[in-house]
Amino acid sequence: ITLFKFISYMSDFPFPPLLQGVQYLVENGLLEWRAESVAEFLYKEEGLNKTAIGNFLGEREEMHLKILKAFVGLHEFSDLNLVQALRQFLWSFRLPGEAQKIDRMMEAFAARYCGCNPGVFQSTDTCYILSFAIIMLNTSLHNPNVKDKPTLQRFVSMNRGINNGEDLPTELLTKLYTSIRSEPFKIPEDDGNDLTLTFFNPDREGWLLKIGGRVKTWKRRWFILTDSCLYYFEYTTDKDPIGIIPLENLCVRALQDSSKPFCLELYNPKGQKIKACKTENKGRVVQGKHQSYKLSAASAEERDDWIDAIR
Repeated sequence: ITLFKFISYMSDFPFPPLLQGVQYLVENGLLEWRAESVAEFLYKEEGLNKTAIGNFLGEREEMHLKILKAFVGLHEFSDLNLVQALRQFLWSFRLPGEAQKIDRMMEAFAARYCGCNPGVFQSTDTCYILSFAIIMLNTSLHNPNVKDKPTLQRFVSMNRGINNGEDLPTELLTKLYTSIRSEPFKIPEDDGNDLTLTFFNPDREGWLLKIGGRVKTWKRRWFILTDSCLYYFEYTTDKDPIGIIPLENLCVRALQDSSKPFCLELYNPKGQKIKACKTENKGRVVQGKHQSYKLSAASAEERDDWIDAIR
């Protein structure tokens, strides 16, 4: 399962490895090929690529449609307004880029929401249309390339007559608009790279010096600490990390080093090689060969803050 998660997370083509991973688990008796079992695995298993999950759920084969229905059924939307429900739903995967897949997924969402909240809308079609309007509003309000930001009045006007020919309450639309304006959806909005979601709200980020494994030179890298992993980049603008250090089973300590001040060290207390990965110059992902990772901060205070955050 760990290998499967790694392949699913790191692949540039996330759907086939996810399908192959599920098939592997089924063939080896680790997962039942039932809609409920697969849906629960996709919903609860940590570390899976959310872009891959979205593509998997969006397929039109009968089994995938059953898995989608079971997956949506694992969400509890009772007593949530539509924006709150969408935040929960869109956090569990990333919407695929194909219109037909999005359509199937949003239809399933609307049916589930209306089932959890009877009487809020006159039909699932109303929920379906308004959900799309909210997603478009999120993009318009928070995409810096959109200069003409929609006002509350325009949002209300856009959604007139969608409740079986009747207008939705202005108070409801105002509440939905205000929620989106104050906080965007926490989903990637570029090319579907799931790492955008991972790095949206890191525990800590900043520049550190890192000493190389094979070539022992210090290089400046941008580090992001989130979800129990350390990711490092060459530049702050890079979308993809050049290395990932899972922190599970690792310890961190301050380190005295003659070549650099304010050092800290990541190490395995059992003396085992650290299971990490990095990207080579040609883009190939390889396993790291570090016994430990030595990093250097700009000051003692910064070093101690990193140590506290990692711990």
